[in-house]
Amino acid sequence: MEMQKDFFIYQAQTTKFAAGFEVEKAEGSYIYGKDGRKYLDFVAGVSANTLGHSHPKVVNAIKEQAQKYLHVMVYGEYAQEKPVALCRLLAEATPDPLEITYLVNSGAEAIDGSLKLAKRYTGREEIVSFKDSYHGNTHGALSVSGNETHKREFRPLLPMVSFIEFNNENDFDKITEKTACVILETIQGAAGFLVPNDDYLIKLKKRCEEVGALLILDEIQPGFGRTGKLFSFEHFGIVPDILVMGKGMGGGVPVGAFMSSREIMETLAHSPKLGHITTFGGNPLIAASSHATLKEVLESGLMDEVDEKEKLYRELLVHPKIKNINGKGLMLAVNLGSPEYTLKVAKRCMDKGLIVFWQLYRNEYLRISPPLTISKEEITEGCKIILDVLNEN
Repeated sequence: MEMQKDFFIYQAQTTKFAAGFEVEKAEGSYIYGKDGRKYLDFVAGVSANTLGHSHPKVVNAIKEQAQKYLHVMVYGEYAQEKPVALCRLLAEATPDPLEITYLVNSGAEAIDGSLKLAKRYTGREEIVSFKDSYHGNTHGALSVSGNETHKREFRPLLPMVSFIEFNNENDFDKITEKTACVILETIQGAAGFLVPNDDYLIKLKKRCEEVGALLILDEIQPGFGRTGKLFSFEHFGIVPDILVMGKGMGGGVPVGAFMSSREIMETLAHSPKLGHITTFGGNPLIAASSHATLKEVLESGLMDEVDEKEKLYRELLVHPKIKNINGKGLMLAVNLGSPEYTLKVAKRCMDKGLIVFWQLYRNEYLRISPPLTISKEEITEGCKIILDVLNEN
């Protein structure tokens, strides 16, 4: 247990109850520990490992690129094969007017970049976000996240940010001619995978158009196929002005991006120039991994299986201790009633060889966000462990 000991001594922690689980290797739907056991993964690195662990096409893409070159120049100066191919494939796979992509290092950086872009394009300063939203932990992303408990100790944050209630059309009058942008998660993640009602997003987009505000959709979690579409906004009949992505687009490596029309995006290149700049954004090694991931998601038929896999989860996870299940596709939140009980269940599942997690703000919800590649047999195996634990406790 020397590595675990060093982990707690030398590596900064984010909670007082980190597991310190010692990882040996990971492959497919499983993580293998140094304890000699394998663990079925229902979390996928918190929605990051879209194609499971160490997918051969992703690993090969990384190896091939590593043999050619790594970092050669700061973002936006040199044409490099994989970053260009990734941006082109994204443009081909998304609806108009989305056509041009800015590659960055993380979802949080992409959020910050998107906010700057909206302010630069509109010339406005006010931002409207949503209560209980989560967009990341950089100062900009934290400023537009909607949980005060997680923000209070880090103020002052960005000024002129107001918050409205998700799925409440009565709040639309707070979006005005002074609003630069409205930013929201298409499916609210930390709040328990809350899905927009009916035509809510259509009405929201209409309100933004009426007052000249840009609509930014945060698809960092549902993006890259997790809901059965490449991006979840495709279920709801709209296209955002700015699209933000991250997590699952990398296939297990750190990446983020924001995407818009050429007219909007080009405003970052002048008055002033270098409106956003990043040294390692568009890194060729990361882009190779992301391009391989996107290509596999688009060509493999995995998205066509998502609906059936969601139904299987919902059919199997029926128990008196399960209050309800939120979410869409392979991002599901299982309500177990209390944070204390959910944490207990998660720990006991780990003891039995299943990795589950909890939602950031709503700890009473058990997170299920497995790789898209998970099999029906693995789903059945994992759900049996959850039900066994619920029966025990």
